[in-house]
Amino acid sequence: MAAEGVTFTRFYAAAAMCSPTRASCYTGRNPYRFGVTFAMKGMLEPTEIPITTVLKQQGYTTGHFGKWHLGTLSKTVGDQNRWGTFAKQPERYYCPPWERDVDVCFVTESKVPTWNPLLHPGPISKKQSQQSSKQGRPYGNEYFTGPGQKETDNMDGDDSRVIMDRAIPFIRDAVQNDRPFFAAVWFHTPHSPVVGGPKYREMYREQPEPAQHYYACLTAMDEQIGRLRAELKSLGVADNTMLCFCSDNGPARQGSPRHVGSAKNLKGFKLSIDEGGIRVPGLMVWPNKIDSPRSIDAPCFTTDYFPTILDAIDVELPTDRPYDGTSLLPLVTGESSERQKPLGFLNRDGKESVWMQHRFKLVSTERGEKLYDIIDDPSEKTNLANEMPELANRMKDDLQKWKSSVMADLQRVP
Repeated sequence: MAAEGVTFTRFYAAAAMCSPTRASCYTGRNPYRFGVTFAMKGMLEPTEIPITTVLKQQGYTTGHFGKWHLGTLSKTVGDQNRWGTFAKQPERYYCPPWERDVDVCFVTESKVPTWNPLLHPGPISKKQSQQSSKQGRPYGNEYFTGPGQKETDNMDGDDSRVIMDRAIPFIRDAVQNDRPFFAAVWFHTPHSPVVGGPKYREMYREQPEPAQHYYACLTAMDEQIGRLRAELKSLGVADNTMLCFCSDNGPARQGSPRHVGSAKNLKGFKLSIDEGGIRVPGLMVWPNKIDSPRSIDAPCFTTDYFPTILDAIDVELPTDRPYDGTSLLPLVTGESSERQKPLGFLNRDGKESVWMQHRFKLVSTERGEKLYDIIDDPSEKTNLANEMPELANRMKDDLQKWKSSVMADLQRVP
């Protein structure tokens, strides 16, 4: 994809963790505005306008495959392996994709093992040896296709393949019926439990066991993305399909020792608003619009997907609410090289926040503010707040205005 399309060298997840970032993809808005402030906390509120709703109004058929993470899929506590607010109020947070204008669903509420997704893999670290008795038992998160409808057939092996086996027929059906389609394919890989299949682990037999599992599941996922691209070409729709790839947060370091992901020279990991927690891979392939490979160095994030898609189909953004993202088409088509709209991030219930311009990143915490030149200092080693007080104060004021707007919206969530 990088060799044929756009590589976003500074692409960001809208949050340092899963659910909020995914909420930003569906709405184009900061997830704090509607209560999705942490993993499995909040939901895609009925007051929000999901991308699926807009596209269905334009004649699209919509599908979601893999992880959902934007509300519960059933109203009964015992049905799912839940935690967070989902567990406390499953009926209040009942928000399955089929009630958010998604026509075809094959979804889990949250994580599953990346190999044999319905079965518990057993202990994944020495500290979890007591879980050996669970090995081979139901994991606790099922795949749903509709209200109370759980899929049990064709569920063995690589989870990415299991997901793609459902996404591809959806796309084929849409093309055969001459309908434009939107497909959200949200792989679980490489979220814990990180489990690689024997065939893929063998490719990395020289590596330590944790790396074998990690690289194995990534390779299996990569194989399925290749399978998807081949199918789009076979169907004759690859040139006019916008295909995007990213992650929902930086690499994890907590939990399983099979987390061997790296943010290279970036500071921080998942759950941190340092670069290592929010900067992620970002790719786009769209042959009809991107005629040669290029890199985009301007900061972009998952909140931009919604306005970008609407811009691509000539639909105006709704005017009854603020949008935190912006269309990426001027950058993608080469009309512009610099982002005009700043990026805002919130973390830890708003105790941490970020305001990012093309070059500079202001980080605000309870300990004060730090200003970084992210282009020259991506590792965030040098605080420029004292050297550039006017810029720091101006960005602080802009951040506070934006944050006040977001938190005011949050206070209105039931």
